[in-house]
Amino acid sequence: MPAIKDTIELTDEEAALFKQLLDATKQAGLGTTLRCAGGWVRDKLMGRTSIDIDIALDNMLGREFADRINDYLKAHGEETRHVAVILSNPEQSKHLETARMKVHGLWIDLVNLRSEEYADHSRIPTMMFGTPEQDAQRRDFTINSLFYNINSGVVEDFTKQGLADLRDGIIRTPLQPKETFMDDPLRVLRAVRFASRFGFELEEGLLEAAADDEPQPH
Repeated sequence: MPAIKDTIELTDEEAALFKQLLDATKQAGLGTTLRCAGGWVRDKLMGRTSIDIDIALDNMLGREFADRINDYLKAHGEETRHVAVILSNPEQSKHLETARMKVHGLWIDLVNLRSEEYADHSRIPTMMFGTPEQDAQRRDFTINSLFYNINSGVVEDFTKQGLADLRDGIIRTPLQPKETFMDDPLRVLRAVRFASRFGFELEEGLLEAAADDEPQPH
C-alpha cells in the first residue's frame, strides 16, 4: 500500500490554474467555492500523477462558470478558450451537465454540486443543486467522494470515511451499497475495477449487494 498523503501538493501548472480560477470568481463577484472532486483528489493523495481535474461549483452551472473564465481571460488580454458542453442524460447515468475547457494547458470539467430526488417506480432522478455533503453521498465510492477546496487549500471528507478507506485500502459506498448501485448498476463493475487497479478490498456489504439479483449492470 502506498503512503497516503495528508495534504495535496500542487504542480506549478495546477497552482497557476487554480489561481486564475479564483481570480475569475473574484472579478465576477461570484462568491463561488471551487472544489476539485473525485479521481484527481484520490490520485494526488496517493502520490499519483493526475490530469483528470473535475471541479465542482456550489452556486452555478459549469457552462456559466466557463463563461466567467473567458470573461476574465478577455479582460486580461488573453485568448478565450473553447467550451464544450456535455448535456445530462440520466437514462445513461449521466446526471450532470458538464462544461469542458482547457486552461493553462490543463483540461478541466466544470459541474455543479448535486442532490437528487427519485420519483416512485423510477430510476431517473431529478437533479438539483446540492450541498457538498449531499454531493459526496451521491458519489460511487468513499475514496472518490473526497474534495480539495481550492479556496482554502484543504482536503474535505464529507462522508467521514474517505480518507480512512483510502489509507486502509477499502472500496466502500457512501450510502448503503444497494442504493448506490441502484443509482447506476455499472458501479458494481467499477468497484471490481478499482479493487483490482489499486489492490484494495471490497467492503463486505458491497460484496453482498453486488451478488444480489438487483441491481445488475446492463
